[in-house]
Amino acid sequence: MKTNAPVFRPGATALLLLVAVLLTALPAAAQRDFSQVEITTRELGPGLYLLQGAGGNLGLSTGEDGTLLIDDDYAPLTEKIKAAIAKVAPQPVRFVINTHWHGDHTGGNENLAKNGVVVVAHDNVRARMSAEQHNKFFDRKTPASPHAALPVITFADGVTFEVNGDRVAVFHLANAHTDGDSVVRFEKANVIHTGDLYFHPSYPFVDVDSGGSIDGLIAAGKKILELANEQTKIIPGHGPLSNKAELAAYVAMLEKARAKVAALIAAGKTQEEVVAAKPTTELDEVWGKGFMKPDTFAGLLYVSLKK
Repeated sequence: MKTNAPVFRPGATALLLLVAVLLTALPAAAQRDFSQVEITTRELGPGLYLLQGAGGNLGLSTGEDGTLLIDDDYAPLTEKIKAAIAKVAPQPVRFVINTHWHGDHTGGNENLAKNGVVVVAHDNVRARMSAEQHNKFFDRKTPASPHAALPVITFADGVTFEVNGDRVAVFHLANAHTDGDSVVRFEKANVIHTGDLYFHPSYPFVDVDSGGSIDGLIAAGKKILELANEQTKIIPGHGPLSNKAELAAYVAMLEKARAKVAALIAAGKTQEEVVAAKPTTELDEVWGKGFMKPDTFAGLLYVSLKK
């Protein structure tokens, strides 16, 4: 079936970025050397931790009710992650929550499931992991995940865990980074894990081919801000531990970048002309040094706004 949807084709200058995005956003464990990766652990409160490895940030709740893990990085890191958890948790992992379907957040699913861990995620996470995915933006295909890696408990809007003395609310925010994003909020501890709705501090990957959109990403950021206060500890999908003020700056950046690209589209500019106009120039010093480079981010915004 033919489609008139715009497609961004990175040129030679974007080749290194393309590789970085594919390694970070899609399952590409076979292309990486994980032997030197170390899992770091940071305590956020009693029984609550931030773990960081090579992919997305992990959240961890431990206590007498069992161990709850948020995301599980790439598959080759599972044993290192389990070893890091064992140092702070009296019990093995009981549940893992996937914040979305990308392989740097779900790669350990199969390994953990074989140990009896129950995988929980939004309906669309299971749907996308169950079938081959084609990222047209980068012309990259991701094969379906093994059956054992699929979430076995799914939800449409949200689910709540009453665990380790806290109420852990998991809720879906639609069509933002993907169409299956979930935020995890520890209400008592005042900690929020955003998944890839928040990259800190860098331009985000808006996965338009997985149902993501810049408008949804902005709306999601504003929703999280409504739930946070000045004491909230915010775990972004990638980057160091953050807070409400930094998230607010991120959302303001997204709004400004969107407005710049939207104005160029309204003026009749093509995708190539929008990218050439460097619409994010004033933002690049702070936000343009991560894996998502300015030209590619501008191209993503164009595609998102034209859909």
